[in-house]
Amino acid sequence: MALLVSVAMGLGMTSCGGGTVGFMWVLGTQYNQIGGFKIDNFTGNLTGTVGSPYSSGGTNPVMLALKSGGRYLYVLNGGNSTTAGNIALFSVGGDGVLSYQQSYSSQGTSPVWIATDSTGNYLFVLDQKAPDYNADATKGTIDLNGSITAFSLDPNTGRPSLITNAQVKDANGTQLTYFEVGNHPTQMRASSSCIYTLDSGDQTIFPYALSSSNGQLTQPTNSTLALPTTNATSVNVNGSYIYVTDAGSTTGGTGTILPYTAGSNCSLSTVNTGSVPNLSGASYPFQTISTTDNFLYVLNHSTQNTNFTNSSVSAFNIISNGSLTPVGDNLNPYSVGSGPVCMAIDPTAQYLYTSDSASNTVTGKRISHKTGALSALDRGSTFPTVGSPTCFVISSFTGY
Repeated sequence: MALLVSVAMGLGMTSCGGGTVGFMWVLGTQYNQIGGFKIDNFTGNLTGTVGSPYSSGGTNPVMLALKSGGRYLYVLNGGNSTTAGNIALFSVGGDGVLSYQQSYSSQGTSPVWIATDSTGNYLFVLDQKAPDYNADATKGTIDLNGSITAFSLDPNTGRPSLITNAQVKDANGTQLTYFEVGNHPTQMRASSSCIYTLDSGDQTIFPYALSSSNGQLTQPTNSTLALPTTNATSVNVNGSYIYVTDAGSTTGGTGTILPYTAGSNCSLSTVNTGSVPNLSGASYPFQTISTTDNFLYVLNHSTQNTNFTNSSVSAFNIISNGSLTPVGDNLNPYSVGSGPVCMAIDPTAQYLYTSDSASNTVTGKRISHKTGALSALDRGSTFPTVGSPTCFVISSFTGY
């Protein structure tokens, strides 16, 4: 019996669960922390990792990314009026324990998004203000654009090294150390060969072609897409389809989801069905996520006020041409915690989670692979986490 107990503990199993299916790390801005959790395979319940919470390695953590292989975590700290933002590198040890390594800086300011490519060889940081950002006409030509800082990642240590812009030089003939994007960027998504940046200031998608050999970004000719949106809030890549959410007027309305197909040179074409209205009872959509079962989930604030308690997730079927139809469930849209910020699905696609900034919780839902409907977890669906949680990431690699 002692041997069986020892084996079960070694596998991360308990009598009421089915082992650890993944690790989750949740950022919290209240005390600049990272909450670490193990995801139970059988129930979807969350339990804290040893040593959690951990320091975020900076101020105002807003976003994080995981290197493929799961051994290195990158936390994007947005900073504030007195402290600059940074990228904090953590190594991931046994049982999901995080160990801070060192921090790095992007080339612009006001960082808002971080992502790795599918190979795990490159890291990209999106800044709302490029190094030559200028909003003061008395100081010369106004430039309200943001920028992407690109890094190559050491396969053994995870340490990032800056990639210079091989296509563009400054006025002195020096290669730029960043890649400029549009006005007031808010999100960035990477496919295997493209990066799409959502620019809320001018309602555009700004694409770059990504070289897998050296991490260089090249903007295809005439590729910037003007969106037919009032308040574009997110962009998401699902294979050959790209989905944009439009929260619409801040005075009300359900908002819409706009499906696009990805073409050559990172171009985007509108799906014939056009924009899809969000579900009745849900409004202010601001993030989407999809599954291999061809279900799309839309996270809704319900109002522009992120503290609104009636937040939800809308569920849709993805049809063969990329168009959407609502999942047929009278509970759809599904209620989640107050003020959700991010949404993710576990590695086995059994569970969907949201981080809820106003209620300081993570909400979990079980996914039906047959219908796409969401339901409560078996042993409670709400889990307390670090104060004022922002985004989170889930790793499928648990055998450290």
